[in-house]
Amino acid sequence: MKYLAQINIMPLKALLDPQGKAVLNSAKKTGFDNITNIRIGKHIDVEIDADSKELAVEKIDQLCQKILINPIIESYEFTIHQL
Repeated sequence: MKYLAQINIMPLKALLDPQGKAVLNSAKKTGFDNITNIRIGKHIDVEIDADSKELAVEKIDQLCQKILINPIIESYEFTIHQL
């Protein structure tokens, strides 16, 4: 079966997000005074063939941990949908 994993990677909440801070400063300068915080991350879509959803979850979790994130500065979450 084919599955689509939608992965969101974000900087850890305890860490400064310079890109988010720069966008927040620009937003405030252009009149968006009610915005209090912006954090910027990555979204990745991965198509995977697996015999079951459980196996797809396991493989995507390994992909995230081994390749896609730096666990010192990033966290991740994902959802998997059958195509």
